[in-house]
Amino acid sequence: MAGDADRRSRDRGTTLVELLVTIVIMGTVMGPVMNAVVAAITASSTNRGLAHVETALHNAADRVNRATKRCDYSIFASAAAQAQQWPSSAATVQQFHFVPAASPTVTGTWVSGGCPAGGMQDLLVQLVTVTVTNPDTGAQRTIQVVKSDV
Repeated sequence: MAGDADRRSRDRGTTLVELLVTIVIMGTVMGPVMNAVVAAITASSTNRGLAHVETALHNAADRVNRATKRCDYSIFASAAAQAQQWPSSAATVQQFHFVPAASPTVTGTWVSGGCPAGGMQDLLVQLVTVTVTNPDTGAQRTIQVVKSDV
């Protein structure tokens, strides 16, 4: 008879309390694990978006650097954005030219526009600022390229 009682107590299954305790423990463990997974996915997506921006930005800077001197470099930045399958408006350009001071002891100034009013000149120094924005993530980076004859 004692053997039958042992067998029945082993085969009785799990109680509702045991199931609830198991569910609570699993929920406590799974919550942080799921948060970590979501954080990893978000970080990966952000880094991928920034990598695309960096690629387009360096592509634009390289195109501007290799271009012959001109008064407008917007087309090169637009081409770099389009190479990423983005609209050309994802890359913007600001252009300045350097106007030296009358005296070498005085600092010159950067003036808006790629060229002076008279157009292209010898020994012209230009500052081209390229800003690229990822249209999907909003990530944005800027780089400056200086072009000169020397």
